[in-house]
Amino acid sequence: MEFVMKQALGGATKDMGKMLGGEEEKDPDAAKKEEERQEALRQQEEERKAKYAKMEAERENVRQGIRDKYGIKKKEEREAEAQAALEANAEGSLTRPKKAIPPGCGDEEEDEEESILDTVIKYLPGPLQDMFKK
Repeated sequence: MEFVMKQALGGATKDMGKMLGGEEEKDPDAAKKEEERQEALRQQEEERKAKYAKMEAERENVRQGIRDKYGIKKKEEREAEAQAALEANAEGSLTRPKKAIPPGCGDEEEDEEESILDTVIKYLPGPLQDMFKK
């Protein structure tokens, strides 16, 4: 019956024979073949890593060329410069550096408020403009 099953399966693999209850065929060179296969996989992986490292180096050269052309700095460089500036300002200070006040916050003058009021009055009808001007 086993012979008939193997004949019926035709090109079935050795694993199919094992699953159907056949005896395992021992390959004397199985360990050697497996070792060669593992070595080939390691070599392929190393070649792949080398290829991608080379490609990334080429990309970084292109990026650096663009940065040089347009005067752009890397994020790390900008952060390092900002940190150095903070340290230079804080040198000798016992407190943390003060935060910069954004322009337009805090020290506003009354002239600007009056100009806003004038702008609003300009769009009012005539009699209401007269009431606000007095």
